[in-house]
Amino acid sequence: MQDPVRLLGQAPAFLDALDKLSQAAPLERPVLVIGERGTGKELAAERLHRLSKRWEGPLVQLNCAALPDTLIDAELFGYEPGAFTGATKPRAGRFEDADEGTLFLDEIGTLSAQAQEKLLRVVEYGVLQRLGSSRQIAVDVRVIGATNADLPALVEAGTFRADLLDRLSFEVITLPPLRHRLTDIPLLADHFGRRMAAELEWSGFAGFTQEAMQQMAKHNWPGNVRELKNAVERSIYRWANAEDAVASIIFDPFDSPYRPRPTTAHVPAVPHPEAVHESSASAPTDYLAIIAALEKSMLQGAMQNAKHNQRAAAAALGLKYDQLRHALKKHGML
Repeated sequence: MQDPVRLLGQAPAFLDALDKLSQAAPLERPVLVIGERGTGKELAAERLHRLSKRWEGPLVQLNCAALPDTLIDAELFGYEPGAFTGATKPRAGRFEDADEGTLFLDEIGTLSAQAQEKLLRVVEYGVLQRLGSSRQIAVDVRVIGATNADLPALVEAGTFRADLLDRLSFEVITLPPLRHRLTDIPLLADHFGRRMAAELEWSGFAGFTQEAMQQMAKHNWPGNVRELKNAVERSIYRWANAEDAVASIIFDPFDSPYRPRPTTAHVPAVPHPEAVHESSASAPTDYLAIIAALEKSMLQGAMQNAKHNQRAAAAALGLKYDQLRHALKKHGML
């Protein structure tokens, strides 16, 4: 048996989550792992698999947000020749690949309604149909879902199926963000620092100065453990001095006096009520039309500035990824 995946930490909130992972791992039930980006959801899923009875079976992963809706079905359930243009030979989907093992579905909250319906059937009955086929295929797969979204809120909004959430939420494990486990920062920083020093072929690692540790303790860590790992490795790489303790932490690799600044998306001002009455007949003259036009203009500007990267556009507008996609669909922009 392989060693269980190491999730490092000693903070009470982290140890509570680790205990829940260990308790849930042997059970043949779906598990949802909830957490902000960079909190270790993928590592948690791997630990659930390695400590389960399926540890010798495959662990198959799929990032549901990385594929358009048109490809999700094919990736999950497979397809037969002729199922769609370009499908020239049969292909098994991720469920078949994960037979007798575990399927980890990251960003599960972004699944389309059609994919959710099919996923529910597989989780409930253990059977699926490839695209372009009427033949049922039995699979034995444990599903672990992960998301940073509020799934009950998505159910209330009508974008996630309540029955699917009920089926997947036998156990829900929420990973604490790094700002709620500050006592783990020295342990994690030392761990990542020693690994980076070894990669750089240093003879040893002198650690961090007290000032550098204070810098890390005061940082908010929106990217959590992943951001900490990157900051530590970057700082050691740029320090390039194996003899002295690292005295400065580089949080933002883009920080530069010559950094280009993005242009602000053009957002039309909301018309004054008197101006609305004086507008031409072709312009929107009611409140809802004005708000809809403003919203669409903001979406277009954000998408253009982000070069049509939906996650970057969502961040620029202060929206969650799911909220942005809902707004884009609403205005026919998807």
